[in-house]
Amino acid sequence: MDEVEIEIPSYFVCPISMQLMKDPVTVATGITYDRESIEKWVFSCRNTTCPVTKQQLVTTDLTPNHTLRRLIQAWCTLNASHGVERIPTPKPAVDKAQILKLIDEARRRPESQLKCLRRIRSVAFSGEYNKKEIQSTPGAVDFLVTVIKRKEVATGEDSEFTKASDEALTILHHLGPSDSDLKRFIGDEGQFLDSLIHALKHGNYQSRAAAIMVMKSAVDVADPAQLIAATPEIFAETVQILKDNVSQQATKAALKLLMELCPWGRNRIKAAGAGAVQTLVDLLLDTTERRLCELALTVLDQLCDCAEGRAELLDHGAGLAIVSKKILRVSHAASDRAVRVLSSISKFSATSRVLQEMLQVGVVAKLCLVLQVDASSKTKERAKQTLRLHSRVWRDNSSCIPRALLSSYPS
Repeated sequence: MDEVEIEIPSYFVCPISMQLMKDPVTVATGITYDRESIEKWVFSCRNTTCPVTKQQLVTTDLTPNHTLRRLIQAWCTLNASHGVERIPTPKPAVDKAQILKLIDEARRRPESQLKCLRRIRSVAFSGEYNKKEIQSTPGAVDFLVTVIKRKEVATGEDSEFTKASDEALTILHHLGPSDSDLKRFIGDEGQFLDSLIHALKHGNYQSRAAAIMVMKSAVDVADPAQLIAATPEIFAETVQILKDNVSQQATKAALKLLMELCPWGRNRIKAAGAGAVQTLVDLLLDTTERRLCELALTVLDQLCDCAEGRAELLDHGAGLAIVSKKILRVSHAASDRAVRVLSSISKFSATSRVLQEMLQVGVVAKLCLVLQVDASSKTKERAKQTLRLHSRVWRDNSSCIPRALLSSYPS
């Protein structure tokens, strides 16, 4: 039997998604939308106007349209024989009083803390409106930080305290604390950062990912003195996140964290001592993803500004080769960073063995190629300077350079 095509009444369709509404809500302008679509429009995309009328939304309150929802459910039931599924009854949105009640119970009854945190997490992840409601609940974010900083967390990975800390950290990252809150938290004599380091060491994969991303956000608002004072432990655990490949999001956060920290004080040496260079080379060997390569090469460029970083790169059997390989294969930004790394090596670490290796693994040939192709003027100029710096050695061993590329070798 031929399938009957059911036409959905237009007033049952969300003006944003153009799909049947499951949880119709009305905004201040009187237009009704599906909750998921309008929450994404207002909260995630940060729009302040009504999508249909283009009027300014004077409030972000969303009023459930119960009458329309019942009509949609009745229509679904009427057309069930044609394969239309009945929409589930939506869960009601929470309010601040409910959140405060959960927090109060967690504080008064430690044995219920984990249960309360899991309930808060469920609410936070159930929609943008609920997420915003928790964010704006007085004391909610501070309560999460208090749980994260509890000394009892150190009693073991499987303890209730550690599980509670993992939950609180995951919620905190999802909520996205404000810059002012982060500044306040990191100004507590290092207790908050110490707690994040502990989570990086002992948390589950989800809380470790949350910890590195929260730490990256905290470093973004830290003052220079705090950046200079970054402990070797921070670098060790950040490098471990890269090694463990916790998630791509966590990997990018770890790379950005290193980018923010390395220019300050002796942080390059701390990072090199934590094995960052070797780990970055391994990462470049394993990935072709553009943004990851750009970030890894940027950090590698920073680390090669110190002797320890250059030594670590040269100690890796594939260091020079993989940096050279990424030139002209990823992006202009990646090529520029890779050429900068090779320039630093040729300027400050150019032993006869290193110069010979640069010939044998194709570094010199790749630099010659840069002069022939569409690269940025800065990248070409840096490649040219590097080739000139050791032209006597490299030209005398020109058999390692293809003839077609040798013609572009600068005089």
